[in-house]
Amino acid sequence: MIDLRPGETPISRVRVRFVTPTELKSGQQIVTKPEFGVLACRARDRISQLRELYGEGALALDFRGFGERAARVKMTGSEIRMVDAERRSSRTGQVHSIGGFVGEAEYEGELGEFVPYLRAARWTGVGRQTVWGKGEIEVVFSRR
Repeated sequence: MIDLRPGETPISRVRVRFVTPTELKSGQQIVTKPEFGVLACRARDRISQLRELYGEGALALDFRGFGERAARVKMTGSEIRMVDAERRSSRTGQVHSIGGFVGEAEYEGELGEFVPYLRAARWTGVGRQTVWGKGEIEVVFSRR
């Protein structure tokens, strides 16, 4: 079980490295920049879905409030590039795009409540098609 409670040490900066191609959606659109609000909400959604399917049930969380607070965290820098990749199904022969962005983004703001979700996302992946290896991230936190 992963503890999703915020720690007591204030965290105000984070650098996220997108190790494998990552594809995040906001609304019905695929985003080209990993704004923190979108990243945090997709991590939250992935964790909630996995808990619902395999664990203790969906998160008991104010999803809207979480998203509003996450949107206040600002991206302060990024070195993101798009990668085109595809896979062919050995069973059906269909070709699927598994591209997305890779690189790093830095964020600053009140990150305390989001830290456990980013730590968990290191293990669960974030975004679309994580079962195919997309959305692997690494996270480095900084104190004030």
